[in-house]
Amino acid sequence: MRLRALVVTVALGVAVAGCAPSGFDGVHDLPLPGGADVGEHPYRVTAQFRDVLDLVPHAAVKVNDVPVGRVESITLRGDDGWTAQALLVVNGDVRLPANALANIRQSSLLGEKFVELAAPRERRGERAGRLTDGAVIPVARTNRHPEVEEVFGALSLLLNGGGIAQLRTINRELSSALSGNERQLRSFLSGVETLVSDLDGRRSDITEALDGLNRLASTLRGRQAQITGALNDLTPGLAELSRQRDALVTMLRSLDELSGVAVDVIDRTREDLVADLKALAPILHRLADAGQDLPEALEILPTFPFTDAVLDGVRGDYLNAFVELVPSDDYTEPIPPLPVPPTDGGGS
Repeated sequence: MRLRALVVTVALGVAVAGCAPSGFDGVHDLPLPGGADVGEHPYRVTAQFRDVLDLVPHAAVKVNDVPVGRVESITLRGDDGWTAQALLVVNGDVRLPANALANIRQSSLLGEKFVELAAPRERRGERAGRLTDGAVIPVARTNRHPEVEEVFGALSLLLNGGGIAQLRTINRELSSALSGNERQLRSFLSGVETLVSDLDGRRSDITEALDGLNRLASTLRGRQAQITGALNDLTPGLAELSRQRDALVTMLRSLDELSGVAVDVIDRTREDLVADLKALAPILHRLADAGQDLPEALEILPTFPFTDAVLDGVRGDYLNAFVELVPSDDYTEPIPPLPVPPTDGGGS
């Protein structure tokens, strides 16, 4: 019986191979019954995945859970050899945006894998154009759903030594920390509420401050070359200060000693200094009362007897003087005439 079944199987394989066209690579090349109708004018799209799991050729391609095509082939990208490329055949009547997404999903818990095509959530498919023949969906717009094994593994990690085991400890520690501190906790929550309310009331100020900080950062970035030059020029000065650190410390200590001596001198002579200032007060008052007279007298003093008014009468090396004699009331003698000056240009 087993020999007969083996002969029938071999004969069936030979018959299928004899009827298959040239280029037949195995059972994967046989069309599956019940597949999607791709129409007379389908278009092909390449979707790149980091991991295609156990996706196989002839798997379904769906849009909104409706079959619209099939996976024609799965290959590796030639430039890196790590990225899988799935060539999808899609019905020509299906319209998708050029920035469409491709996800590998599973029809049921233990069902087959298929590729789901969908528009992005931004609803900007029409602006992005239409997905056409030869388009490529890059890795950035592809994804896959988690496997059942991954879900069970995460659940096992959670149940066996994961977070559940620590929930009781966390609950017990929280109860211990909060017991007897209800008043402080209530006060703390009230303070947090006040803080949040104040922050909410100052939203405009906070926004303005952030905008100002943004402008400052932009200005500093625009002057990066000047700041770099300033910091580079500052380095030699800091190095010189570092070399003269001991001298600077000695100078500061000397200034501290000098200030101590000065304070001691002022404390010792404070009464005498106050008495001298009080004695000087009348003199200062008299100087203030002199007003403008003192500056005018000081102007005449260095130039006496030839003041500024006298200098206006000097012509060359001669001085013209006009003398007016006024006799007193009890003077009866006639006034003699003054001598006539010579006419040869001489004078006295």
